[in-house]
Amino acid sequence: MRSTIVIAVLFVCGLATAADTWPEFRGPSGDGHAAGSKLATEWSETKNITWKTSIPGTGWSTPVVTNGKIWMTSALDDGHRLVALCVDQKSGDVIKEVELFEVDKPITKNKLNSWASPSPVISGGDVFVSFGTNGVASLNAETGQIEWKRDDVNLDHQEGAGSSMIVSGDRLIFHCDGRDVQYLIALDTKSGDTIWRKDRSLDLSHVGDYARKAFSTPLIVKTSSGPHMISPAAQGCYCYDPADGREIWSLSYKGFSAVPRPVAMGELAYVVNTFAKPAIHAVRFQGKGDITKTNVVWKYDRNGPSTPSPIIVNGLLMFVSDKGVATCLDAKSGKELWKERIGGNYCASPIAANGLVYFFNREGQATVVRASSQYAAVATNKLEGGFMASPAVIGNSMFLRSRTHLYRVEAK
Repeated sequence: MRSTIVIAVLFVCGLATAADTWPEFRGPSGDGHAAGSKLATEWSETKNITWKTSIPGTGWSTPVVTNGKIWMTSALDDGHRLVALCVDQKSGDVIKEVELFEVDKPITKNKLNSWASPSPVISGGDVFVSFGTNGVASLNAETGQIEWKRDDVNLDHQEGAGSSMIVSGDRLIFHCDGRDVQYLIALDTKSGDTIWRKDRSLDLSHVGDYARKAFSTPLIVKTSSGPHMISPAAQGCYCYDPADGREIWSLSYKGFSAVPRPVAMGELAYVVNTFAKPAIHAVRFQGKGDITKTNVVWKYDRNGPSTPSPIIVNGLLMFVSDKGVATCLDAKSGKELWKERIGGNYCASPIAANGLVYFFNREGQATVVRASSQYAAVATNKLEGGFMASPAVIGNSMFLRSRTHLYRVEAK
């Protein structure tokens, strides 16, 4: 060992076989599913570890994987140098360190955040990386050559950057929900030029600037009327056409600084509204205009997730609070089926494979439970360093980024 969704009727959550690419935050379907994978249920520093590699700098971005290469971002020299790192999937060697931005004065961040938290996204042979207001860049995913960079998409994050990017067609889309400005932007994947920019439409003049920021990542769902992009923000959630940024609907609620990415099943999207006292809103995502009074099917506001995203398996909505209370709801009705304290503190989002759900905490513990209407723990595992980043999966291998290392975990 080295030391170095179903989403509407047209969207299939995952593939029939294990994917060979983990292209973005929460994987191929954007919802944490590693379809077709049979992952290890037990591991430790000396068990089921194929390799363990020390990662330079600090960063909480999820690894993304394609063609045997693992990409992630990191901040060196206390946030003064922002880099993209490439690790060989087979050996675990760090094979590229591409310096992208030098920062004279690193931005203020929350103590639980890093200067490299937004996750990269892979599309069309390119890997796109973001450091929030400090810059966005495109690299060739095979060679690491920089294709374009921008450092003019700016906002005041207040707590540091957190929203990850997505790709829709030839558009690189991401949220810019700061205390000063609130908008979305779509860049041309080949040139980096702006294709469209859309300001948030809800009136935020009644709340302080600290209550205007958010850190979520959009989710595109496919419907019979075209793609809908579910886009949580401060004080509300929106739905847009990803092609041109046209607003389809808006939903008002109280709340800000929410981090979880939405998930969806059938005609419902599940959106978390706020960080302080998070509630999950089940929303019918086919509608127009202001849907606040018409499309919220149910709301659940006990032990919700402030940071980790929820996951849906077999019609069950499962999530863990930042303080370690795992909950399972019937996704259609919102009925609570079980609740269990699994221990620790959580930032990473869970993954699901082969009927199991994996929760990873900041202390390095991973709890594996069955996706069942009754709580059933399968295993509890521990690695050093603790998990802030969410996992990536290729085949039957998990790639787990701790605060200091990247692990490849697979059953022998």
